Amino acid sequence: MSAWRPLSGDESLTAPLETLSGPAFEITRGAPAGAPPPTALVFASPHSGDVYPADMTSAARLPLETLRASEDAFVDRIVAGTPALGASLIRARFARAYVDLNREPWELDPAMFEGDLPDYARGRTARVAAGLGTIPRIAGEGRPIYARKLTFAEAKDRVELAHRPYHDALDRQLAAARTAYGAAVLIDWHSMPAAAARGQRAKGGGPCDIVLGDRFGAACSPRLTGLVERELEALGYRVVRNAPYAGGYTTEHYGRPAKRTHALQIEINRALYMNETTREPTEGLARLTADAEALTRALAGLDVGELR
Repeated sequence: MSAWRPLSGDESLTAPLETLSGPAFEITRGAPAGAPPPTALVFASPHSGDVYPADMTSAARLPLETLRASEDAFVDRIVAGTPALGASLIRARFARAYVDLNREPWELDPAMFEGDLPDYARGRTARVAAGLGTIPRIAGEGRPIYARKLTFAEAKDRVELAHRPYHDALDRQLAAARTAYGAAVLIDWHSMPAAAARGQRAKGGGPCDIVLGDRFGAACSPRLTGLVERELEALGYRVVRNAPYAGGYTTEHYGRPAKRTHALQIEINRALYMNETTREPTEGLARLTADAEALTRALAGLDVGELR
């Protein structure tokens, strides 16, 4: 299900690439390599990476502290215990500001680059217009990241280094789940600024705690969305659906119920577990970690063969 235009060069890029900072992503499974996955669950954390390679920082005008505001800080810690409960977990290591894994591979802003982009680079999307393409143009309250224009070669290096192998690996995890259980359930974990949560009122009033994005029902069975919503509400969270986040590239691309893959995005209000000013975790982090494990147990007990 990978959406890839063939690239020239070494096709061994389907494996995690070693860089000066280590592999571009990490996979943790509840089963040994080569063994079937213990459940149909595949969890992903594409925006919790915090590695900023020198080729980015040397071209950036913004300080690292400002760039880090776009991270889904601590989300990987919230779900770190779920592989022990049967989920396969893939987490990015490179920062979202370096390359956004929840975008199409060539969703690029022509204004950021020297010269013309190839025809296959998509420059006319709402995300690109907002400055949030595969290589983001802005960070921290809409401030431009770079002090100069980039080259397409730089963008291509990032896509080949991180985006392509990440999605190839995610694709393989989903295929393994489908082979073992007849269907796969992908949960894409994210966080949202408290300001975004305040703009969306939950049932009963007050800002939402969690947004479930299922592309308005297109990316997964309504039974899956309903189960997650009920479990989270039973744990005391205020939950809304599809506003302000209906799901990004990952949910849209992989969520194909007719092809036995169900994808759901979960956005968590950062105010629940961290101080957004100091970037320090609060006591809420432990609660959310325990509740993510409770949700995983409920999902692990789901008969995925009944999802339609």
